[in-house]
Amino acid sequence: MKRSWSIPIVVALWLIAEGVALTQARVTKNPLESDKEAIRDGGAMFRQRCAGCHGPDARGDRGPDLTGLWASGASDDRIFQSVRQGVPGTEMPAADPSRVPDRDIWQVLAYVHTLAGSDPPQAVAGTAENGERIFQKTCRTCHMVNGGGGELGPDLSRIGSGRPRAALTKKIRTPSTNIRPGYEPVTLVLRDGQRIRGVKKNEDEFSIQLMDLRQRIQGYVKANLAEVVAEKQSVMPAYAPDQLNFGDLDDLLSYLSTLRR
Repeated sequence: MKRSWSIPIVVALWLIAEGVALTQARVTKNPLESDKEAIRDGGAMFRQRCAGCHGPDARGDRGPDLTGLWASGASDDRIFQSVRQGVPGTEMPAADPSRVPDRDIWQVLAYVHTLAGSDPPQAVAGTAENGERIFQKTCRTCHMVNGGGGELGPDLSRIGSGRPRAALTKKIRTPSTNIRPGYEPVTLVLRDGQRIRGVKKNEDEFSIQLMDLRQRIQGYVKANLAEVVAEKQSVMPAYAPDQLNFGDLDDLLSYLSTLRR
């Protein structure tokens, strides 16, 4: 005997289908922007999850300054997607939906929006043209920009995307203060006494891989090594004022601020 669907079941199925459609619809405006409780909770989550890279005031450190995003024209939806999907080629990971619900992201963004300035970021003093010449002479050997340059240090193609002047200056003057994961300095001591310095790329219990100072990727079995030394000094030299004067630093920062791919 063929059983017909009852009206309540049909209605329930329709509501479920509509619910799925609603959850898949993209929210383009932060629904919690003016919610004081959400802003308070978002501030707590920001300090726990984000401040380590973006600074306690969201003005940047290892990660970029977030306070100028809206003034620069970024939409709520675009910023949300950057958090959800991560930013390729950077330390910004994707936010796993199974662990980070949409509401958490919207609460954090609602909090960061309260810190945002109304004016676009001010241009860095200095001459970008001379800064580019300094970069080509001093930095390009180890750092890549838009597909050209070295790989011993991080790719700087996006470095100007809101990275604050203070953070860039600190990195240039004192690079060992905060070493980016994936670029930790290491020295391998071979059994014949030879020392090979570079940046660690991969390591497990039995082997280690590094990029040496000639930018060659090399792998070693730990059993064949006399010692693995985790260095505290970055392979990037510290550029003190007698090596990079304040005028040249201004020019270099001006050039770096143009790198906003």
